[in-house]
Formats: sequence, C-alpha cells, structure tokens
Amino acid sequence: MARYVGIDPSTKTGLVILDEEGSVIESEEVTKEGVDPQRMSSLIDYIVSKIQPGDRVGIEGFSFASKGQGVDFQYGLGWALRIALFKKGIHYIEPAPTQVKKFATGKGTADKTEVALGLFKRYGYENKSDNVRDAFTVAQIVRGYFNQEKLVSHQREVIGAMKNPVTKKSKK
Repeated sequence: MARYVGIDPSTKTGLVILDEEGSVIESEEVTKEGVDPQRMSSLIDYIVSKIQPGDRVGIEGFSFASKGQGVDFQYGLGWALRIALFKKGIHYIEPAPTQVKKFATGKGTADKTEVALGLFKRYGYENKSDNVRDAFTVAQIVRGYFNQEKLVSHQREVIGAMKNPVTKKSKK
C-alpha cells in the first residue's frame, strides 16, 4: 500500500501521511525542545523516522521571499532534511510555495485563509496549523504526481510543472 508524505519544514514542522485513497494516516505539527543544533537534529530524526520504505515523499520548497527571525532556522532545517533524505536514499519532490497554494486553490498567490478554504472545499480537510495544512497539500501533490486520475485542471498544471523527484544518483 503506497503512502504519501508531505513535509512543511519550519520551527513548527507540518507532517502529513496519506494512504492511497488520500485519507489521513497521520497529521501533526512537530516541535522539539532544546538548543540548536540539538533541537534541529531531534526534529530531523523524528521526521525521518516516520518515513517507511516505499513511501513517496514531498518537501515544500524554499520560500525565498521570507523574512524574519525564523528564516535561518527554516532554511537550515530544510537543507538538513534534504540531506537526511538523500543519505537514506529517499526520493522526494519539491513543490514551490506558489505551487502548493495553486494546487490547493487554483491561485499561486493565495493567502492562508484561501488555502484553508480550498482544502476544506476540495478534501473536507481542516487543521488549525498553517504548517500542517501546507504539509497536507504537499502530500496531495505527491499523490497527484503518481496518480493524476482525480485532479482538476489547476492541479494538473502544478503536476505538469514539477521536476522529477530528487534522487540519490547524481548526473556526471
């Protein structure tokens, strides 16, 4: 049975795992206590421990327009997660933040309220955390990447613009 994992890396990381039908197996906002780099390491270890062999994984791409105190942590965590997945041979796709918004709403510039409404209308999904909602959308993008049967046109556009999964093999 295929599982689809969505990760939205942040100080409060969204993690959602879906089954083949798109039903939620697990949905959580992950935080860890401590001082960095121990806190970041614990967060990475926990997230990677949730991924099983054969899972199809997506991690939200970097938001290069972000500003503020947590941005350095977010970028560091994002790269560290990618390295951890790479070292374990776990392939993943990276939808950009605008692609996540577009997949959920049809509009790449949607705000968080529009994303929440889009997810509720399309999937009946609700969560109080923006990070978990983004992770849910990333998991749905991964699911759509591998099975495009039930996608609407703007979702197909997002999938069509996706790059191939990042793999352990590099081109020389």
